[in-house]
Amino acid sequence: MRTLKNREPLAMTPYMELPLGSIQPAGWLKDQLEIQRNGLTGHLDEFWSYVGPDNGWLGGRGDSWERGPYYLDGLLPLAYLLGDEELIEKVQPWIEWTLSSSRADGQFGPETNDDWWSRMIMLKVLIQHAEYTGDPRVETLMTAYFRYQLQELPKRPLSEWAKARGGENLISIQWLYNRTGETFLLELMELIRNQTTDWSGLFRNYPYWNRQTAFDHRVHVVNVAMSFKEPALAYLLTKDPEELKSVYQGIQSVMTYHGQLSGMFSGDEWLAGTHPSQGTELCAVVEYMYTLEHLIRITGDGSFGDVLEKVAFNALPAAISPDWKAHQYDQQANQIMCTHAKRNWTENNNEANLFGIEPHFGCCTANMHQGWPKFAARLWMATEDNGLAAVSYAPCTVTALVADGQQVSIQVTTEYPFKESIKMALSLDQALEFPVKLRIPGWCLSPVVKINGQAVEFNVVQGFAAIHRYWNDGDSISLELPMSVSTVTRANGAVGLQRGPLMYVIPVKERWQRHRIYEPYHDWEIYPETPWNYGLHLNLRDPGNSVQVNLGEVTCQPFMAKHAPVRLKVYGRRIPQWTMEMNSAGTVPVGPVRSKEPDEQLELIPYGCARLRIAEYPVLAD
Repeated sequence: MRTLKNREPLAMTPYMELPLGSIQPAGWLKDQLEIQRNGLTGHLDEFWSYVGPDNGWLGGRGDSWERGPYYLDGLLPLAYLLGDEELIEKVQPWIEWTLSSSRADGQFGPETNDDWWSRMIMLKVLIQHAEYTGDPRVETLMTAYFRYQLQELPKRPLSEWAKARGGENLISIQWLYNRTGETFLLELMELIRNQTTDWSGLFRNYPYWNRQTAFDHRVHVVNVAMSFKEPALAYLLTKDPEELKSVYQGIQSVMTYHGQLSGMFSGDEWLAGTHPSQGTELCAVVEYMYTLEHLIRITGDGSFGDVLEKVAFNALPAAISPDWKAHQYDQQANQIMCTHAKRNWTENNNEANLFGIEPHFGCCTANMHQGWPKFAARLWMATEDNGLAAVSYAPCTVTALVADGQQVSIQVTTEYPFKESIKMALSLDQALEFPVKLRIPGWCLSPVVKINGQAVEFNVVQGFAAIHRYWNDGDSISLELPMSVSTVTRANGAVGLQRGPLMYVIPVKERWQRHRIYEPYHDWEIYPETPWNYGLHLNLRDPGNSVQVNLGEVTCQPFMAKHAPVRLKVYGRRIPQWTMEMNSAGTVPVGPVRSKEPDEQLELIPYGCARLRIAEYPVLAD
């Protein structure tokens, strides 16, 4: 299926998503998808009744709300990206039942509910199916359903979850409009926009400065993760630059008052401030990644790619066991044990940061699966000037149409984000003129681009370096992104250490203890077996001078403490006065901190490799 530009009167976008299947993951990223397949994603329907054969989205009497669509939203792209026939066979009954459920009035899905929200998710699933297979039934169902929505929404407007998440509905309407040009869809877009929470207005005068203690859809962490793209999607209809401006205002405000080192913001279940022992929900991690992918597409701003990589390479793997057989509901930046114990959550229960099948609510059990597959499917995007843009870097091969509709393939070989080099090899049937745009991360001070071994000059505009030229079969691009060690300042003079897109943490040796049998997998508590309360000797003016960087092999599962491909050696001391509070690491002592304990050489590893860790640590006084 060819990539389509926005149809008038929608605003044009600098970048456009490539159809699912255009990008084939390789290397460590393909390994992640295969581990995911062999773990929960590939087997959840076999033992978790919520997505089993009695699910309402399969015509059964079981759960008929969001969990089935959530599961499919990750299972389907995983199946197609891997070309895994067994997974595709799991997907097909869901698709066939859903397509056959369309009724005379246009409504579709389980008859046991008429909820708007769960259908928003399933529409996104159907879009991915249509892009991969070309199935014409999807457009037919969507056209009928959107006519139904246009008729019903004035009588039964968006409310609760659907009202907060109306942007998800806009994605599907805009996708269909670009293919059919049906003008009633413009009217429906306006109706959905008017019935959706006014996120733009909220972001322009943001009121939630503190840890929240009462439920409101506007402080629910997953709603917030989804919300940032709603003004950008509305901008495509209104062309009002204030809508785009509000996106930046909203993200800046949320990160100022609730930001965490992993690139995420707190929310356990509600926005919870910047303390490193507050939690962040896994659902919010994968939804924020999806939001950032849309923000890159709509704005063309590479800074959203910087955030996307930070979240994907830190927060996502940290909340899932290395074998993909257990996950956390809440992760903490400073996480010294994961146990069934009372913590300072805003709303969540005592088991919310266990590693298990369904710790706390089951929404993350169903929704976690979209993170890596959607990231892999959006590593590259088409450009409005008929080229290709590298949005994020991971090993893959992208095949797409460029120039006047000719095909090109680019094979990307890299061990990024652990290492600095990215190699790209082009395959074409004939010489073609088109741009290749390379995202240059904001943290990289001295990037180098070479074409066929020769360094080229480039300008970085909105985070991208555009190389516009005639390309020949066999041409190569190499991109070097030198990674220096820097500090990220946190409260009380604490810092985090960053190298490239990865945050580095003090790992705590883990003892996994089975908490509950949940065949064939289980729930686990994790207890510490080494101390955690360290401060570091750091030269804040030149952090790299305090740190020794050691590079190792990138294994099949690099997001694992014993296989960490990069290790930072640094000296530190125990801080006896820094103790546990309410079963979590207490507030970081105000630095610089004095300690009479002996110096120890510590080995820091990437955030995503450590399930127990200290990510924010005090700086020791000289």
